[in-house]
Amino acid sequence: MAAPMMEVELAAGTRTRTEPGPGDVERHQHQRGPGDGERGAGTRTERGPGDVERHQRQRGPGDGERGAGTRTEPGPGDGAPLAARLRLVLGSRSNANAVLDILETLEAEEEADTLEAIRTCGRLFCTLLQRGDLFVGQLPGEDEAMSGDYSAETKYRMWMRHRYQACAQQLLGLMLHDSEGVQRLCVCTLMRFIQTEGRSPLVQGADDSSCVFPVELLKSVVERLLQVETDSSLLIACFQEYLRYADVRYYTMACTADHIPRVMQKAKGALVPAYQLNVFNLLASIHMPAGQGDPRAFLVKPKRKCAEYKATKLKEQKKKFEQVWLVFLKYKLPIALYKKVLVIFHEAVLPHMSKPTLMIDFLTAAYDVGGAISLLALSGLFNLIHQHNLEYPDFYTKLYSLLEPSVLHVKYRARFFHLLNLFLSSSHLPAYLVAAFSKRLSRLALTAPPNSLLMVIPLICNLLRRHPSCRILLHRTTDATELSADPYLVDEEDPAKCRALESSLWELQALQRHYHPDVAGAAAVIKKALCDQETDLSALFDLSTPELFEREPRKRACRAPLEFEAADGILGRRRCLVPQLWALE
Repeated sequence: MAAPMMEVELAAGTRTRTEPGPGDVERHQHQRGPGDGERGAGTRTERGPGDVERHQRQRGPGDGERGAGTRTEPGPGDGAPLAARLRLVLGSRSNANAVLDILETLEAEEEADTLEAIRTCGRLFCTLLQRGDLFVGQLPGEDEAMSGDYSAETKYRMWMRHRYQACAQQLLGLMLHDSEGVQRLCVCTLMRFIQTEGRSPLVQGADDSSCVFPVELLKSVVERLLQVETDSSLLIACFQEYLRYADVRYYTMACTADHIPRVMQKAKGALVPAYQLNVFNLLASIHMPAGQGDPRAFLVKPKRKCAEYKATKLKEQKKKFEQVWLVFLKYKLPIALYKKVLVIFHEAVLPHMSKPTLMIDFLTAAYDVGGAISLLALSGLFNLIHQHNLEYPDFYTKLYSLLEPSVLHVKYRARFFHLLNLFLSSSHLPAYLVAAFSKRLSRLALTAPPNSLLMVIPLICNLLRRHPSCRILLHRTTDATELSADPYLVDEEDPAKCRALESSLWELQALQRHYHPDVAGAAAVIKKALCDQETDLSALFDLSTPELFEREPRKRACRAPLEFEAADGILGRRRCLVPQLWALE
């Protein structure tokens, strides 16, 4: 149903046609069909015979028995450009009905017309909000407002308030437009509405001492960002710049925490990959302040310091941050999203939680999944073990089982071996455990690429330096020539039962004949007594094969003698038959 026009008696005794109500945008909005994208842009759709009823004029208190006539006479802004209509509306209330033409242009097919209409709506309603021309308080329905016993001034403000809400609804719909420019401009315009409405509240009784944030409008924006079936990464990227404001950040987290259970409960335990990815992208865009002081950047800055305004307090922000992540991680995630979460979890999530130990269940469950997910969960577990005294039963048994050939080829290899080195750095670990890890790494080294070997071999040597009782693995000799003669049980998952202390590190001796000279040189360290100083592994964790090849030409080659005997002239070598058979003339 189109936005109604109505005549209202103003104080001067004249009658003006007032503008449509807030909820009329959805009824006024043009619904696009699959083929609508090819229609000409910027033109109004032709009205059918039934459209007269949708454009009937609602009767006001002084209309008497006048018929429900349609708008036959052109309004003051009809046919004028949007800028001219904007000036007419802002210049005189008698031109209020030109707002209908501006809102109708939001449905234009041409992108340029739609963009101009969005800009015009932004300027129009921000100005009206600043002027105080919108009704303040509990807004009655449009029919009730127009037929009720209100003054002409009040009816005008109510009608214009309905138009403002209608415009917001249309902009929310345009956030799903095919054009990136339209999407971006809609987000910016709606956030301007939020900012302006926050400074000029539409809530009854708001004064300088109160802090009013337009939560409902922001909630509608967040719901458009979190689409259930489509990827909203572009919209979220547009919205991300506003998350630096403490109030936007706080209420975005609150709205998201309320929205997730509603969607996931409808799914009844099934995965909703697109929606969960959108939620993750939004939460990953929230960067909590690093300092300890309360935030100072606000989109709607409080006029006074309000004790009850939680958005101004860092402690409350952290509570809401913790709540929304707990709600999000409560539900099962797709494997690909599991990895995305764990990549940022230990740096972007755990440090900003008021109670990080609440994430124990999530991290231990991820650690038990196996594969790359277990590798990524190690970072968060290390944080909880090291800083919050988490006790994880059979932790080293699970860590030992992660040492598979694939671990030397994954892109998270550097992080994994960095953490492995930290977990094995304690000198209080039992000898059988260190021997098991050393032997497992040595066996993996037989099939590892050169760049991984240059990291694994020094790591094994560092383990032996920390635990002298395990050096027996270097000195034990054996005459066995078959792999089956090695007592080490490579398939045993329990490091206490793999019999690593009964074996030797013959793999390092085999690597001394490796084709790459750097690997052979690194393995040759065991020929001499190991020094007490450990090798710094930080530069070796990220070593890649291209870097290995690039540094080879930069090496200085030793000079090799080309002749073993000094020459005496061209044909003057000793015991040479050439001077005897030939002569130079």
